[in-house]
Amino acid sequence: MPFPIERPRRLRATPALRSLVREQRLHPGQLVLPMFVKEGLDSPREVTSLPGVVQHSRASLVDAAHEAVEAGVGGLMLFGVPAERDARGSGADDPEGILNLGLRDLADAVGDECVVMADLCLDEFTDHGHCGVLVEDGPRAGTVDNDATLARYTSTALAQAAAGATVLGLSGMMDGQVGVVRAALDEAGRDDVVLLAYAAKYASAFYGPFREAVESTLVGDRRAYQQDPANRREALREVRLDVEEGADVVMVKPALPYLDVLSDVAQAVDVPVWAYQVSGELAMVEAAAARGWLDRERTILETLASVQRAGADAVLTYWAVEAARWLRRG
Repeated sequence: MPFPIERPRRLRATPALRSLVREQRLHPGQLVLPMFVKEGLDSPREVTSLPGVVQHSRASLVDAAHEAVEAGVGGLMLFGVPAERDARGSGADDPEGILNLGLRDLADAVGDECVVMADLCLDEFTDHGHCGVLVEDGPRAGTVDNDATLARYTSTALAQAAAGATVLGLSGMMDGQVGVVRAALDEAGRDDVVLLAYAAKYASAFYGPFREAVESTLVGDRRAYQQDPANRREALREVRLDVEEGADVVMVKPALPYLDVLSDVAQAVDVPVWAYQVSGELAMVEAAAARGWLDRERTILETLASVQRAGADAVLTYWAVEAARWLRRG
């Protein structure tokens, strides 16, 4: 028998064959669009380090949401940018705070057609930029007070649920955050609210452009509560704890630098697994594409395919609307 016996190239010969044997198929409904709404804006404001991303006014937020729904995007994750901040992040659970007003706007406009999600964290609302309240006195002064922060998270969760969020994204990486929020929601009769645990969230350099988008006031870093980028096994411990506490969905963040972790998590749990393609991932591709070094559309779709291939059931990405249109176009 002539060599070679096996010829895998046969299945790659034509576009129709390649499509027929494709192992993964990303659907627009598996994409979630992160959005920013800023207090006091009359029109959208560009985020310079995130090409194509803006801080929205309340009016432009609704317009962009309709555009995303028309493209087939499955969800919208909202972040708020307040005009004033304080040490305890009071704006996070203020019913008239910008994030909760934006959630009401989205729920009213597209809540029957798309999943409205809220970022349940304090960093956008604290004047020190950390994801919780700080210890005031003693040897740990200036560090994040885990248990005091949990009380703020429960209050914020109730406010966001009342504002119309279907999914709450617990992104602060506080120990026990899922359990206390689940208990508070259930006690309030809101057992219908979905908890998305940012279960494996790393202290990554890839968040840089996001901090411009939310006008972060952070001094220092978050390495004392977000995961060390060198650690892989630790992620499974975090995920296990969150699932045991009642997480409905778990997430790995960032996506591309942590595909190994994403694969581990997808094999370890029986709840949906998502990934967040963060701001730095977008910025790298956009910068290279702007210089003609990469084919922009192909690169974006390839990155999304890699995240899905590693195990993500859905992907948060700033390219959600564009990618959804490309996928529908085929």
